[in-house]
Amino acid sequence: MKGDTVEVINTDAEGRLVLADILWYTQERFNPTGMINLATLTGAIIVGLGHEMAGVFSNNDKLCKKFINAAMAEGEGAWRMPLAPAYDKLLKSRIADVKNVGSRAAGSITAGQFLQRFVKDDMPWVHLDIAGVASIATESAFSPKGATGWGVRALNRMIADHYEPREDTPGG
Repeated sequence: MKGDTVEVINTDAEGRLVLADILWYTQERFNPTGMINLATLTGAIIVGLGHEMAGVFSNNDKLCKKFINAAMAEGEGAWRMPLAPAYDKLLKSRIADVKNVGSRAAGSITAGQFLQRFVKDDMPWVHLDIAGVASIATESAFSPKGATGWGVRALNRMIADHYEPREDTPGG
């Protein structure tokens, strides 16, 4: 939708193409004040963080901190991962604007870096790579084995704490 061309290096990374269009469409159609997306985007995040924490990628420190604090308060593990222009070179394509994957190195970071190309510069954005926490092999304190619903509690807490009127404040 943005108009960028993408060289498809790995057809197993098709989800990020769809998500890129969704991010761009959301900005164009709804003009939100910020965006948070969750995706089981990469196996690479499991290599880095295991099944205890989701990878958090963001272009906005304030929004990122709100989410991480909410995740900590709810006991949902979340760890901020870097985004930086240096990772763009791993996505350079000889025949298109960008490749859909980089090399094996920094796989979850280059996936986040790829998505960031489709987020406008002034749009606060958080990408949550939940591949390691979305489904677990054994039960945990919060869920039985299988699908976990990871992130629901943290997002609910963040919204309640920062975006919903409170009853103890004027107008709430």
